[in-house]
Amino acid sequence: MKSYREELWFQTKERREYRNITPQVERVVQQSGIQEGLVLVNAMHITASVYINDDEAGLLQDYEQFLERLVPQKGTYRHNLTGEDNGDAHIKRQIMGREVVVAITNGRLDFGPWEQIFYAEFDGRRRKRVLVKVIGE
Repeated sequence: MKSYREELWFQTKERREYRNITPQVERVVQQSGIQEGLVLVNAMHITASVYINDDEAGLLQDYEQFLERLVPQKGTYRHNLTGEDNGDAHIKRQIMGREVVVAITNGRLDFGPWEQIFYAEFDGRRRKRVLVKVIGE
């Protein structure tokens, strides 16, 4: 078995953004040379997420509205008493998740219909990274 590791770096212009990173992950899988295995994709920051869903603009807006209703940015958070202003971002990350694992078959991501990999940023405007770890043969 072999493994391959690469980091993807992002710096969003907005505090919250959702980016389809499927093409970058596909490139890493191809670069790894692994034909059969798994790829782990995980956000390396506690105010960002990686998740799988459909790349549809209305759905992305639905996520934004749902998360803001559930965990409003202007809410009251004890974490913000430390001088930070991102208590909501930490909780939004917990809801959306830290990582995804996708099967690799014949050197390609083995997705269901419409599945894509997204990076979700909840406290942006600074440089952050995503780990892509490919394992297999």
